[in-house]
Amino acid sequence: MGVVACMSSTTTSITSVLNSLIETCKDGQEGFRSAAEAVNNVEYKSLFVELSAQRQQFATELQSLVAALGKQPEDSGSVSAALHRGWIDLKAAIGQGDPHAILEECERGEDSAVESYREALEHTDLPANILHTIEQQFLGVKAAHDRVRALRDRT
Repeated sequence: MGVVACMSSTTTSITSVLNSLIETCKDGQEGFRSAAEAVNNVEYKSLFVELSAQRQQFATELQSLVAALGKQPEDSGSVSAALHRGWIDLKAAIGQGDPHAILEECERGEDSAVESYREALEHTDLPANILHTIEQQFLGVKAAHDRVRALRDRT
């Protein structure tokens, strides 16, 4: 009985980590989609569309991992998650129509996403396949952050 309870607790912990990352990805997906719709610059729009699609793909991968554990995957971001991840201020930047401000808010959202992935990687109870997926996505999130920052620095 103790082994079953321990396994269930571990599965719950793993599911919690994955669902948190799904929320992060969904928030990023929506944030980048909104940014893409708000800018006229073709380069910015292209980047934001690409990163929104990347986050959608990451969320789908994570949802599959949760489902494989026999648990219910998260299917959306949340207002509290958006507040924590910095995307909430994007709406104000979009309202201003300032491309630099929009890039700054996207970078802030990416700062939070990088931190969320770092926190997830601190969990020592993650199975190798899940850890591998999170590590690969983390590299993608860091690269996206750097691309957004470089674009912001040019603006």
